[in-house]
Amino acid sequence: MGIHEAMHAFTSHWLGDTTAKDHGRLTLNPLKHIDIVTTVLLPMVLILFGMQPFFIAKPVPFNPENVRFSEFGAALIGIAGPLTNLALAIIAAGVMRVTGIAVGTDLFTVFSLFIQVNLGFFVFNMIPFPPLDGSRLLYAFAPEPVQRLMYTIESGGIMTILLFMFLFFPFIGPLVSNIVNSLYIFLVA
Repeated sequence: MGIHEAMHAFTSHWLGDTTAKDHGRLTLNPLKHIDIVTTVLLPMVLILFGMQPFFIAKPVPFNPENVRFSEFGAALIGIAGPLTNLALAIIAAGVMRVTGIAVGTDLFTVFSLFIQVNLGFFVFNMIPFPPLDGSRLLYAFAPEPVQRLMYTIESGGIMTILLFMFLFFPFIGPLVSNIVNSLYIFLVA
């Protein structure tokens, strides 16, 4: 998650916005991207109640007014994080193939989990629901009325994500899981 968030920051900086740098977020230091409530406490509470944990890092701030290419620049910032997760999964799968890590070994288990987690972050964050990263891509192409609706949803902040997770994810979770599994098989098999 730290690398994911850092790539949002590096991309926004590359596109001309210094907001992430000004807030100390232009770094690979994972501690700068952790939110004590959503990254640590929320997953622990969910695990204690026997529920599927999900992790929310501290969002990287950026000012769309300062970003080159307007909405398309903001879309690049949004997809930088998930694409980083996809790239990490592809690199790990490549290392597994090149080195011939044997199935059933502890090293295979570690690489396999790393790939699955990164694919999970990629697929989940590409859902075009505000404030998920995929919504930034949708903003770039959506007509103004849809953008206004998305902004209204996004203004709910963390509550929007929590409602999304508890109300909608039970229905789309199996689809996300199937996509992650298909990508995993494609990369590792």
